[in-house]
Amino acid sequence: MKILFVLNSRIPTKSYDDADRVMWWLGLQLHGMGHEPIFLVKKDSVCHFGPVFVLDEKKMLSAQIPEDIDLVHFFYRPPAEKFDVEKPYLITNFENSLEAETFDRNTVFLSANHAKRHGGKVFVYPGLHFQEYGAVLLDFPRNYFHFLGDAAWRGKNVRGAIDLASKAGVRVHIIGGSRVNFRKGLRITLSPSARFHGVLNSDGRNMMLNGSRGLLFPILTHEPFGLAVPESLYFGCPVIGTPYGALPELICDYNQAKKQTANKPKATCTSDVGLLSTKQTDLLEAIQNTDQFKPERCQEYALDRFSSVRMAQDYLQLYEKVLNGKPLHAKPPALTEAPDTSFLPLGE
Repeated sequence: MKILFVLNSRIPTKSYDDADRVMWWLGLQLHGMGHEPIFLVKKDSVCHFGPVFVLDEKKMLSAQIPEDIDLVHFFYRPPAEKFDVEKPYLITNFENSLEAETFDRNTVFLSANHAKRHGGKVFVYPGLHFQEYGAVLLDFPRNYFHFLGDAAWRGKNVRGAIDLASKAGVRVHIIGGSRVNFRKGLRITLSPSARFHGVLNSDGRNMMLNGSRGLLFPILTHEPFGLAVPESLYFGCPVIGTPYGALPELICDYNQAKKQTANKPKATCTSDVGLLSTKQTDLLEAIQNTDQFKPERCQEYALDRFSSVRMAQDYLQLYEKVLNGKPLHAKPPALTEAPDTSFLPLGE
């Protein structure tokens, strides 16, 4: 099958952007399964396993789609005024909407929670191409915790991670942020408990994760998915964070998590790979007792649930459906009112 992957970005990415990496890993996995991924992306992109065409965002999309393509897979929401695609297609949505809106019937969300909050049902968990991550040293000494993500975004709550580390008397390494941040107003983070590393290359990130006791992830927004979670688990790191967005279904019992309402999660959930709570006291206790979480089990859990093989298999089922002329949703998913964008609570 010839599949055109479309994204208004450059590949391969040098950042921690979810859409870029998920598209790359899916294409690589499908190529290994005998399919033909083709990329329509920004100029200066390169790919060793599929042809690359340059996306012109000023032109109509149909004029840029090769004739022999079987299916088009968008990894962003293309503008309506340029969308005239007649080929079978689907759209993976990576974002949280900030206003009431309606989505294409062939939209795929990142988790059950992400879908439910936007009026949909169809989702595919992103999967990692674990071979890219190099050696995992499960027996390596683990002497600190880590935070992984865009520290400049306040919803990721890097301050909360640092505060937890300080109260617990442990060190936290911040991967993806700087101590001095000018992006959203001058912010200087002063704490002897934290060390900032900025955006690390893969070798630097892997080295940090191999020495970590766990991921501190006290997010204050509903995370659609969060690649930091399976990445950390793969390196044997349990997840200690808040029960918002997709996290309960990723860390705790999925069948239990999916029964919760989209915007009212349980205050606490726990499993053998992490603990989520809206109370700092619970999180601090988990930090002090990380020996209860076994690195081998964390890695096994990641391999079972979050591989690019599983992701490719899930998407192939959706591809088959749209190729047969069936929409993924019976009616367009709709967010009927603007969501509350205030930060979610993390109490004492």
